[in-house]
Formats: sequence, structure tokens, C-alpha cells
Amino acid sequence: MQATAYTYDPKSRSGSVLLDDGTPLPFEAPAFDAGGLRLLRPGQRVRIELEGEAEARRITLVTLQTL
Repeated sequence: MQATAYTYDPKSRSGSVLLDDGTPLPFEAPAFDAGGLRLLRPGQRVRIELEGEAEARRITLVTLQTL
């Protein structure tokens, strides 16, 4: 799934993305670390992987979107 980076805190390595429908979804450090990124800037397109459904949905991977 694709999304847009919305917030990112380099100290905690956590932040949030905006899904294409505008829904914000937070991610924690393990999801960021799984993607192998060093930095994330607001506005960057990212690829995310999700686990769970509805309110239990969480991001398990954040990485840069490549064509």
C-alpha cells in the first residue's frame, strides 16, 4: 500500500503517514527500522505494509516508494 509521510521524529524513529484517503496512521520505530531507512521527510511517498484490521490495524513496514 502507498501513503505519504506526514510526521517523523528522528529521536524516537516514529511518526505517521497519510493514507491516500487522507486518514492518518501512526507507525512506531520497529516499522521504520524494518524498512532500512535512515531519514524520512514529510511529503515523501512511502510504501507501507499493514497488519490487523479496523482499529487494530498497525504499520509493520515503512520504506520509500520506488517505481
